[in-house]
Amino acid sequence: MTITDSTATSAADAWTADRIRAADRAYVIHSWSTQGTVNAVPIAGGEGSWFWDYEGNRYLDFQSQLVNMNLGHQHPRIVEAIKEQADRMCYIGPGYAERSRAELAELMAQLTPGDLRMTFFTTGGAAANENAVRLARHVTGRRKIITRYRSYHGATAGAIALTGDPRRWYAEPNDFGVVRMFDPYTYRCPVGHPDPCPVCSGGPHLEEILQYENPETVAAVVLETVTGTNGLIYPPEGYLKSIREVCDKYGILLILDEVMAGFGRTGEWFACNHWDVTPDILITAKGLNSGYVPLGAMTVNERISEWLMTNKFWGGLTYAGHPLACASGVASIKAMQEENVLDNARAMGRRLDAGLRRLAEKHPSIGDIRGRGLFYGLELVKNRDTREPLVPFNPAGPAAAPMNAVIAAAKKQGLYLSANNNVIRLTPPLVIKPEEIDFALEALDNALVHADEATEPG
Repeated sequence: MTITDSTATSAADAWTADRIRAADRAYVIHSWSTQGTVNAVPIAGGEGSWFWDYEGNRYLDFQSQLVNMNLGHQHPRIVEAIKEQADRMCYIGPGYAERSRAELAELMAQLTPGDLRMTFFTTGGAAANENAVRLARHVTGRRKIITRYRSYHGATAGAIALTGDPRRWYAEPNDFGVVRMFDPYTYRCPVGHPDPCPVCSGGPHLEEILQYENPETVAAVVLETVTGTNGLIYPPEGYLKSIREVCDKYGILLILDEVMAGFGRTGEWFACNHWDVTPDILITAKGLNSGYVPLGAMTVNERISEWLMTNKFWGGLTYAGHPLACASGVASIKAMQEENVLDNARAMGRRLDAGLRRLAEKHPSIGDIRGRGLFYGLELVKNRDTREPLVPFNPAGPAAAPMNAVIAAAKKQGLYLSANNNVIRLTPPLVIKPEEIDFALEALDNALVHADEATEPG
């Protein structure tokens, strides 16, 4: 049967918001969700820092979706690059040399710090972390991996084993040889933050763990340079250098996960640049191409690059270095360079920071403000003196109500936010405008009233 143009148009028109919602509920499995409770809003489009639904409700995307749309929705240069690559070649196997893949790898070598040189491209951050750990084990001949408790490295089997947050509980038990250390969470240090603090200075805490685990069995330390989902925790000055020194002392590789923090999110190309520390392996994704096509990267230093010249790399993916993804990555990097995106991220970050500190004078629920660039966390508390969190760790049901109320109130005003435990994540696109920052601050001001209602007298 031949389908006429009118029939095709009629079929397309049938995909109303109601039909999309119904098909979604019946057939789509949503991440980290009880499917019977999902009622996903059908989205009609987006542009810049905004997206909207079929009813015309507009939302300022103040978390860049999953902290990946660094250049916002529908950036014309990325869209055009994908179209051009699709016209040229949609796919060729990773065993061939291809222009977009080679160009992106060359750009990565130019942009990444220190002696980082060669890149393996994956479909996302989880796959990049998986391959980094496997490579570290092959290079060192060791098995154990040290990570932190407040961390997230992906949902695949190996990446979720590296992860510290509660989502890993449901993937256990595992046998991935992971040992965890505490986080440099200065606002609520797990050991009370003595002076000097072994945990918040990094190296002493790591070295104590190594004496119990035998450093000769540890292949790598895997850290988020700045903790993302689990609280937007920035390391104190000297922390990363101290970790780097201990790793070097024992021949352990340092793997920095900058899936969220990389590509301008903190106002620098890579967050590790703030502390002048170069890892042995750098993991990136998300902002690498603003999430337009699935893409991640594992970039290794000169020593590992030389090792790979005479030793086999036991890793691979059908879609490693997918041409459409790599083309979008090239376009994204060039747009960031030519449109002064990092300058905007720093300037808008200063505007956001100043606004948040004004809100702190008004709202007793604000306990801590931390961030750089456009990677901010707003920690809410019941009591500023005791620093008791507004909601408990890993809250569920009624225990999560105060935070849920804040997020819902913001969304009702057209501000799209997210939170984890008692920390609101403020991570808008790096192309956001001054008036959009001001809009977000006003909506947040109104929404924080719900948090204030749950506070206790000091």
